[in-house]
Amino acid sequence: AAAVAALGVPVYLASGARGLLGPASGLQVRHHRRKALREADLVLLAGVPADFRLDYGRQIGRRAAVVAANLSQQEMRLNRKPDLAAWSHPGLFLVELARAAERADRGRWSAWREALAARDAVRDDEIARMAAEPADAGVDPLALCREIDRAMADDAVLVADGGDFVATASYTLRPRAPLAWLDPGPFGTLGVGGGFALAACLARPGREVWLLWGDGSAAFSLAEIDTCARHGLAPICVVGNDAGWMQIAREQVEVLGDAVGTELAATDYHRVAEGYGGAGLEVERIEDVPAVLAEAKRLAAAGRPVVVNARLGKTEFRKGSISM
Repeated sequence: AAAVAALGVPVYLASGARGLLGPASGLQVRHHRRKALREADLVLLAGVPADFRLDYGRQIGRRAAVVAANLSQQEMRLNRKPDLAAWSHPGLFLVELARAAERADRGRWSAWREALAARDAVRDDEIARMAAEPADAGVDPLALCREIDRAMADDAVLVADGGDFVATASYTLRPRAPLAWLDPGPFGTLGVGGGFALAACLARPGREVWLLWGDGSAAFSLAEIDTCARHGLAPICVVGNDAGWMQIAREQVEVLGDAVGTELAATDYHRVAEGYGGAGLEVERIEDVPAVLAEAKRLAAAGRPVVVNARLGKTEFRKGSISM
């Protein structure tokens, strides 16, 4: 983090690197990554392969010089061959690069940073407006995630396990510190949530652990509430319950005209948690969310694992976000 700050370059953080620069860094950019990568004249991929997340390297402009630092020689050259390949730990590479550039004029990038920050501000305003619009029924997921961000402690650890709901959270939640975000990784391996939350509670005793579950992914590891209750571990689990595999349904229904395989029951996940010995809370209106989250924090602080079953309304926020 200190090396990145010393370099003074704008930064996009991915996957486990979320939170590296804290919640309010002037260097971190969160929106319009594709556009920024097309405009950049130099792109440094620090531990990030040019996989599907970067459209197999096509998001980066053709004229840009690409530097890749990676422990994996294969991932370093995946899909798009870098102009400079550094087979090394990407963190140590950044540290050495910062040392080598101690006397560089960082002011030369100020206009570039300001342009990206201005775009971010516009997008953040758009998201705030969308979150303020009433959902057709139930809780708007954008508004819910903004309330979670307000409720989280400064030392909170976030575990994300889901599709549509978790992707919405990635636009709005701001991890507080390095190593404070765990997610399914580049392959989207659903089902890691329960185990990751258990591990986070054990590895970071005394810190708030928030588990964000999609309703589809929750089914893979909801039984770990039993483990938490038996061992005195108390994550706060929020289930974004939209009664479907929504990330898939968004495009499948539009492209194929069929919702087969994407529909789920609007299950009472909070009651399932109670059956396992945890606490269960339900919320159906956005105006009730702050009080429900406050109660969840109180219960978790007292040592009980909590599941908040948030009944989500329909939203078009992520329409067109997945390729088929």
